[in-house]
Amino acid sequence: MRGMPAAMGRKRAVLVGINYPGRDDELKGCFNDVTRMRRCLIERFGFDEADIRVLADADPSTPAPTGANIRQELERLVREARPGDTLFFHYSGHGMQLPAETGQDDDTGYDECIVPCDGNLIKDQDFKELVAKVPDGCIFTIVSDSCHSGGLIDKAKEQIGNSTRQNKTEHPERVTLTRHPFGACAFLLRIVHGVFDSLGIHLPRLVQSGGTETNTKAGASTRAASIKSRSLPLSAFIKMLRETTGEDDVGVGTIRTTLFRHFGDDASPKIKKFVQVMASKLRQDGKLEGNEAGQVGTLDRALEQDQAHGDGVKEVYAGTTASAPPLPLNGVLISGCQTDQTSGDATTEEGVSYGLLSNAVQTILARKHDGTVTNRELVLKARELLSRQGVTTQQPGLYCSDEHASLPFIC
Repeated sequence: MRGMPAAMGRKRAVLVGINYPGRDDELKGCFNDVTRMRRCLIERFGFDEADIRVLADADPSTPAPTGANIRQELERLVREARPGDTLFFHYSGHGMQLPAETGQDDDTGYDECIVPCDGNLIKDQDFKELVAKVPDGCIFTIVSDSCHSGGLIDKAKEQIGNSTRQNKTEHPERVTLTRHPFGACAFLLRIVHGVFDSLGIHLPRLVQSGGTETNTKAGASTRAASIKSRSLPLSAFIKMLRETTGEDDVGVGTIRTTLFRHFGDDASPKIKKFVQVMASKLRQDGKLEGNEAGQVGTLDRALEQDQAHGDGVKEVYAGTTASAPPLPLNGVLISGCQTDQTSGDATTEEGVSYGLLSNAVQTILARKHDGTVTNRELVLKARELLSRQGVTTQQPGLYCSDEHASLPFIC
């Protein structure tokens, strides 16, 4: 069967935790998340320490979690994969959405992105193309404890969730305030929190009594935690880009061109293709010359290679139907939330910080120490656990083929 392991192979992982220290949008629990996951991979799943790569801004002994470094590690992970291997990527950090490029056929209407420490975005289409390169007989599992992470593998089938346009049409959300476990008033307050979060204003919140249980190294159990959103609003991201690039005129309409201009060949492949197309049109119209024309010209060879592989620029612009790359059938995504939701970065009264999805995963795995848990079971149990903790605005999702939904987590 396509994508299922052919034989026991090598187990390899890339773990990325970004706390963005010193910034207004600083998070607290991301490094803790990957530290716990690293220990779990070794002790529960039999990974060799040498086969786990960690990138974290809270640990100077690791490579910096820049866009180029993360992309390099993921590409190496896939390039060296063989049938029977287990590939795993855990990301804890900010997520964000960009409006999809003009005419682009995106199943959510946005580009879901993860936000490296330098702002060099990695987009959902990048993950799609990466997973499409995974050889048959090998499975690449991604856990993204970040905001707007539903659909992070573009075009992957949605098993659990309501992020894609198709699922929103077929299974519209129905909300009955009187049936909410904490009543209509509490539910409306959570909506207000969600609105402020989307604007980058983070109000303090307490999980209801009987709330967050955390399986920390010390074995502590807490009942209350303040929760900060792991969503990076466009305004905050533009501020990050201005600080990183030194360009004060960065705006919503120039994000992609700024990323290309500053990061060059290290920018997202989709960013480069978009800029290529726009520049080609300007050049044809006689509106691009000098240094700008020369800079874009350096990508001509890459463009020719893309076209030779049936992945031309028509896929990126104007909604035309060029030969599309293969669907990402050998990947499994467990998202922290839906595309229109935020994921929580929690800090307990005792000062213990973690991501809500990451903590739920660890809690469930600890309870299933005597057996395996399938990808579907893990996501459903995570949803149930977060709901019991009073977290109703964050619903984890599962994106993969039908057969992979019933396979054990990290098989």
